[in-house]
Amino acid sequence: MKIAVVGLGAVGGLIAARLAAAGHEVSALARGATLAAVRTHGLRLVASEQQTRVAINASDDARALGTQELVVVALKGPALADAGASMQALLGPQTVVMPAMNGVPWWFLQTLPAASALADRRLASIDPDGRIAAALPLEQVLGCVVHLTCASPEPGLVRHGFGDRLIVGEPAGGPSERATRVRDVLAGAHFRAEASTDIRYDIWYKLWGNMTMNPVSALTGAPSDRILDDPLVHAFMLRTMEEAARIGTQIGCPIAQSGEERMAVARQLGSFKTSMLQDALAGRALELDALVGAVREIGVRLSLPTPHIDALLGLTRLMARERGLYPTAA
Repeated sequence: MKIAVVGLGAVGGLIAARLAAAGHEVSALARGATLAAVRTHGLRLVASEQQTRVAINASDDARALGTQELVVVALKGPALADAGASMQALLGPQTVVMPAMNGVPWWFLQTLPAASALADRRLASIDPDGRIAAALPLEQVLGCVVHLTCASPEPGLVRHGFGDRLIVGEPAGGPSERATRVRDVLAGAHFRAEASTDIRYDIWYKLWGNMTMNPVSALTGAPSDRILDDPLVHAFMLRTMEEAARIGTQIGCPIAQSGEERMAVARQLGSFKTSMLQDALAGRALELDALVGAVREIGVRLSLPTPHIDALLGLTRLMARERGLYPTAA
């Protein structure tokens, strides 16, 4: 398959490296130090203490890469609006666009039933001016949920941590031939890939589990085990998860698991630094809108009280603004 990866950070680099090693025609839209490193050294992947290198065609100009069968978008949320415009040369009428990103995607409300209380399908916190939706049409999008850890300690180098699960599915739900095909391609690259018939639920379930740990870690600088061990923080996170679960029930994504059960799963992973904490330490923009802002927006529009979500967003956003990691208020 002819595949382009937009964004060769940790997740994008891992997906690109594995797909290239599996024999697919993989290219990448990259820039700056990452582009220079990949052109000089190839894309380097460290897994199980073994380093491999794969050669991929990388460019900062989508026109040099041409039309693709599959475009994997592995960017941080704040970069997507600008990238959507820059990747247009990659997209043909049949190109599948698969965002492998954290949090609530821009299209999340677009597939709700007509009778939904959320008549306005736009998420202002994610796509305020509609640029993303205009650049990446819903009919070409395939949803994706990433369940794995990896890091990019330097440009062009990816270090795989644990997990290799990728879930793909149609935004509107149900089975499809293209979801099955992409699932098979990912499975052939040694991912534990699944085709879901309800990708919206899968997205919300992951969000419900990490929308607290990520910002709390960025706010405090603490690894996961220290966060879980603090009784006051633990209780705050549970209340926040309860609010998100109530919102999920109203939008067709009910969560059956308890917050305590979900935290027990996180504890089994041991001590780790979340992706948002890694971004904060590296001085990169934080993905607060997709992880917390969109959840609050949906709750407000449904007239559901979200005091703990409000506090989490407000505190973390203020910290990020003071450090130049989130846009200042207009």
